[in-house]
Amino acid sequence: MSFAAVGLAEPAAPFRIELTAPDGRIWAWGPEDAAQRVEGGADDFCLCVTRRRPWSETDLTATGEDARKWLEVARVFL
Repeated sequence: MSFAAVGLAEPAAPFRIELTAPDGRIWAWGPEDAAQRVEGGADDFCLCVTRRRPWSETDLTATGEDARKWLEVARVFL
């Protein structure tokens, strides 16, 4: 959805998202072997997708070109 919202084609490769919850648990989505990965704290992820802080100023890491682009365009509003 984030890619489509800014007029970009959706990537074909699946993503793996692993976020560390405030209580230390790991929240994970996507295949464990996905090459495109986003990892970091859930709080920083929330700051990023609400456009309150650029992902480059958080502890989030992106592995893969599509994952980096997704963090640049990700948002929870249109």
